[in-house]
Amino acid sequence: MSSSGSEAGNGGSDVAIRVRDVSKHYVMFERPEDRFKQMTVPRLQRLVGRPPRRYFRDFAALSGVSFEIGRGETVGIIGRNGSGKSTLLQIVCGTLQPTSGSVEVNGRIAALLELGAGFNPEFTGRENVFLNATILGVPRKEMEWRFDDIARFADIGPFIDQPVKTYSSGMYVRLAFATAINVDPDILVVDEALSVGDEAFQRKCFARIEDIKDKGGTILFVSHGAQTIVQLCTRAMLIDGGEKILEGRPKRVVSQYQRLVNLTGEEARSVRKQIVEMDEAAMRSPDGSHLSRVADQQVSQLQHEVVQSGDESWFDPSLISHSRVEYESQGAEISQLRIIDSTGKEVNVLVHGRRYTYKYDVNFTDDIYNFGFGMMINTKSGMGISGIGKGTSGRPAVKKVSKGSKVKVSIDFVADLLPDVYFFNAGITGTTSGGGGFVHRIIDGLAFRIAPVADLEATGLVDLGVAGSYELID
Repeated sequence: MSSSGSEAGNGGSDVAIRVRDVSKHYVMFERPEDRFKQMTVPRLQRLVGRPPRRYFRDFAALSGVSFEIGRGETVGIIGRNGSGKSTLLQIVCGTLQPTSGSVEVNGRIAALLELGAGFNPEFTGRENVFLNATILGVPRKEMEWRFDDIARFADIGPFIDQPVKTYSSGMYVRLAFATAINVDPDILVVDEALSVGDEAFQRKCFARIEDIKDKGGTILFVSHGAQTIVQLCTRAMLIDGGEKILEGRPKRVVSQYQRLVNLTGEEARSVRKQIVEMDEAAMRSPDGSHLSRVADQQVSQLQHEVVQSGDESWFDPSLISHSRVEYESQGAEISQLRIIDSTGKEVNVLVHGRRYTYKYDVNFTDDIYNFGFGMMINTKSGMGISGIGKGTSGRPAVKKVSKGSKVKVSIDFVADLLPDVYFFNAGITGTTSGGGGFVHRIIDGLAFRIAPVADLEATGLVDLGVAGSYELID
């Protein structure tokens, strides 16, 4: 059963949200007629003394989830699609009842759960603002003086007086978020809805979230953005298969999510088991409600033993380029693309600001003249960020490489890219009997990730060491 604390009278509690052993089960029918059979046949079978047959299967969207969030905390929930994150937020907000367990919420809660949630499509934007205020328990007179701030933040112009069924998805989320954050909530709950807005609006939203955070508000949100979790949160939880499998410092939780996100089958089960063991070690601490300092150290040690993640570079076997394009060989073949750290270990999850070496091998199946080599780093959208062309500007690296030879290419670089996934190209140039140009090239041959960084102020794609200062003049 879910219970919610009153909006007033709970100011003495240090806990904003308490979730105890919450589960949510759904009955799944494979065929429409099975629903009718389930309503009638088992009753008849019980009447005649036969064991009743089930025509449905039980689906556990959530299983035994427990946690506490203190006042003023910002907690992120991350997990793969279908893991139960949104279901959990709906239960916390009271829009969905759990099958078992309890939820306690102390304070005024404002939620942005999904696109247009709580909006009547036939009402205008203005009418929906006041409707949502009523749902949140905000008096109409209070909303009247808050309305101008809401309209200004949403910035949808005259559409504020048009039915929301005429809105674009961006207008929906602008108005919904503006309404949620302008009622001075004690607790703000946000699903992945902010990804709908444009970049300028997202910046404004996150600035407002930071403002709520600085004023001591409690924030609970779902995001697939690893950097967002690390940047904003004091704590994070990893949900998978309807279960909370890890809780702790954002960077550690995110690193384990990134290990798990692209895996399937036995590989996913193996990694998931390792992560669960980390959380079980943490829960053996005397506190038990969330990670104590001792438990956090246990998690750190286990993570290091499993995958050397967190503060160090590591190799994620699930991080594979699915956009790889390979040119036809014209006398040379590139192979063994890899990134090596300072200890000689192969890695593909890099620490921001560290130095690495990108390597690949080249086997020559023909005589090549005016040999040159290079690389380019691409974004996920294919934009080239930085690269090198050694021996491609008129002065060859080697005048001739004979057939049957092998060259090992090494290119040093500093990982000053901002946290995200990027791709390495590799290319060999030269002249053969058939002409000149690329004798072999691989586009997006190797995927790598820059790990999230806490308190990173740089924006864009590359950290150029830009520093800002100001002088306040009274």
